[in-house]
Amino acid sequence: MSDDSKQGRGAMFAGEIDPEVADLIGVSASDDTESDIPDFSDLFGGKGDDDELDSATSAPDLTVRTFAIPEKLEEAPKPFFADKNYYKQALTGEGDISQRVHSVLGSFLNAQDPADRSTFRARLIPAYWELLSHMAPKVVGAGPTPKTLAVRFAVLLPTLLSAEQRSMLSRTIFDNNTDEPIHYVDEWITLVARGRVNPSAVDETKLSQQNSNQKLNALLEKTRGRYEAQVSLIRNKQTELQDQEALLGQYAKQLSEHYPQEQYGGLWGPYSDAQKSALTEVGNVTRRLMTLNKEMMRECAELNNIQDQLDDLRRKESETGGSAIDGKTVVAEMNTVRQMAKMCIGRQGNHFPVLMKQYFRGGLHDVCTRENIIKVLAQCEYLDPGVFLRTFKMQTNRIVPNVIIIPCYGETGICWEPFERFNRASSRGRLAIPMFPKEMNTCIVAALGDLRWQVAKEKAQHYWMEEGLTGWYYQWFSDTKQKGDVKDAFIQDYVLWITKESEGTQKLVREVRDIFWRYLPFPQDIKDKLKNRGYVYSELYKKDQNRAMSDGY
Repeated sequence: MSDDSKQGRGAMFAGEIDPEVADLIGVSASDDTESDIPDFSDLFGGKGDDDELDSATSAPDLTVRTFAIPEKLEEAPKPFFADKNYYKQALTGEGDISQRVHSVLGSFLNAQDPADRSTFRARLIPAYWELLSHMAPKVVGAGPTPKTLAVRFAVLLPTLLSAEQRSMLSRTIFDNNTDEPIHYVDEWITLVARGRVNPSAVDETKLSQQNSNQKLNALLEKTRGRYEAQVSLIRNKQTELQDQEALLGQYAKQLSEHYPQEQYGGLWGPYSDAQKSALTEVGNVTRRLMTLNKEMMRECAELNNIQDQLDDLRRKESETGGSAIDGKTVVAEMNTVRQMAKMCIGRQGNHFPVLMKQYFRGGLHDVCTRENIIKVLAQCEYLDPGVFLRTFKMQTNRIVPNVIIIPCYGETGICWEPFERFNRASSRGRLAIPMFPKEMNTCIVAALGDLRWQVAKEKAQHYWMEEGLTGWYYQWFSDTKQKGDVKDAFIQDYVLWITKESEGTQKLVREVRDIFWRYLPFPQDIKDKLKNRGYVYSELYKKDQNRAMSDGY
């Protein structure tokens, strides 16, 4: 590279830059040296080594019934953004795209004319996301490096934030100590790279077009789902077996109770009518126990068969190096994350990809950190106990979806997929939550509303406009000639249901409230409080009692 070339590139952030902008990004406008400017001969050099990350599992624990609220929401500040070479290290090794981002960012910050600033802003958005795709393979298990922090928080240039904001982000708890499937983007990319979760589906990919690892992962996930479903089935059979055994014990106790007859010197009398009825029931229970035992033997044999298949697939995965980093898969997943960000932001939202101090307000309690999300999810699950329950082949399990925290200024959270197409029994599904939303609670509740809609729609399949939750809501939406998208309307009403109606504030129309009261019921203690908060809730409460009496629910 010629000296003139170096000098021209160095002038971008030195000689001609506005003094206020130079101060903003930490470069002295009067400094003629290039000591603080990334030298592009070094900036686009070789790749750094990545450390291995401990393996994680995506299989849900079906015995967990609720969230454990984190004891700490933050920790002591860490020196994430104290390194004066942070910006250089973030861009180093990324090739020509980092040069382009460096150039456009400088032009954007230096622009005085609003039209020019808007032009450079539009150029920066796709360039920055391309840069993140280049960074993605390097953040796999890398720890809190500048590249990782850029992917996690969208902090490319720390001096674009105030000292208070840098301190705030540095107080977030870096590692996942919660055992909940809530991931920052760098953690999610690592799970995908290690094969712990499948890449997010964008379009249906024909099996013949997939590589061998993808086919193996799909088969492994499908078999894992069969295994979890079989375990759940056997657990339910076991519960029924215990109930029948307890019932047999009650009948046996009833039969062993004999009452002496004094007129015959204390001799026992024959069985009473109730005891003779119990004796008949003993035969019925015994036959049911024999049937259950045969079913248990058959299901346990099937579980052993599935376990053997699962072990064989895991062995093949190990032999083929299934846990090795697949660079193309990681880049593709990062591109999918960009699509998630677009959906979270919306058409009219702020699509600027780099974190800047003027674009977000509030403290750490307003940011969608992992711990804050868990608190809101726990509150929502209390008000909507069935939100994470999934029934498959008559087995109901609590399955919390994977939550991916997207570093963007989002309007709302979304459900990317309610479950994976190869494993409807036990796969987690995926939610995307923007890290810097306008209002955190509303953003997270909206994602759960999207999940509720998609799960109900998948359950009803091609009858979704006629049956169940989606059917009743669609019929009301159509009959009243509402405008817009029916799913968007449902999500907005779900947010009102959780945030307002649960407190007795009537915000929904009567028909929608009736639908939600029946298909998305509050827990009984909330219903007991609401029945005294107005005529409409009192009438809904009476309908519940009438349905319970007639078994017509």
